[in-house]
Amino acid sequence: MPSPGPGMNPYLELPALWHEFHNRLIVAISDALTPYLQPRYYVAVETRTYLDDDNPELLVGIPDVIVLRASKTPVAQPTAIATQTRPKQIQIPMPCVVKERYLEVREVGTHQVITVIEVLSPKNKRNGVGRTAYEKKRQRVLGSSSHLVEIDLLRENTPMPMIGVEGTSDYRIVLSRATTRPMADLYEFQLREPIPSFSLPLKPDDPELAVDLQAVVLGVYDRGSYHVRIDYHQPVPPPKLSEADLLWVDDLLAPIRGA
Repeated sequence: MPSPGPGMNPYLELPALWHEFHNRLIVAISDALTPYLQPRYYVAVETRTYLDDDNPELLVGIPDVIVLRASKTPVAQPTAIATQTRPKQIQIPMPCVVKERYLEVREVGTHQVITVIEVLSPKNKRNGVGRTAYEKKRQRVLGSSSHLVEIDLLRENTPMPMIGVEGTSDYRIVLSRATTRPMADLYEFQLREPIPSFSLPLKPDDPELAVDLQAVVLGVYDRGSYHVRIDYHQPVPPPKLSEADLLWVDDLLAPIRGA
């Protein structure tokens, strides 16, 4: 069964699904681009790693009890039994190693980074270590000779900084060409709209490549078997939908929920 709706499926934003979907999407974009970029370019899958201790629910598993070998030195026994407060078991928040994938279109031979493609994660948009790490990386790219494509398929949390944006959209794609900065192209789209195709800039003497992101997302949905993993009887994940969007989703999912 294909993904319901014409565009981005909001159920893919569930925390239990997003990390895997994000990784699958990164690889799928790379696979979709490669045949059209060869032989002059190749796509490298890179990883950004940082420690995140902002989320107290991220705990590294540790043993509850550590058993040490008994000492051979005798220990004096107390002459009276004192009342003691018994400790209770707790968990301590520990830094979590976060690894986020992104793509770099590189020139064959020179390995020069021509275009950086980022698919934002919840940590990139939520205030904390993840957003700080990403914004620093973003500034480095914007200060370089590389183009930047920034794909935001998450409705929740604060979008990346942009100047001259009026109103809000559910999703967005930002295309920043190195040759036209600080001006950039912004593709805005809503829950009810298809994901727009965008242009992938390369070196000045090569034409830009049209990327059908909607087709890539639908392919990931199908190969990831999300149609049997998502319970469409559950509410749409946060943030809360507008009344009009909620009615639209209810009508869209009525055949599935009634099955």
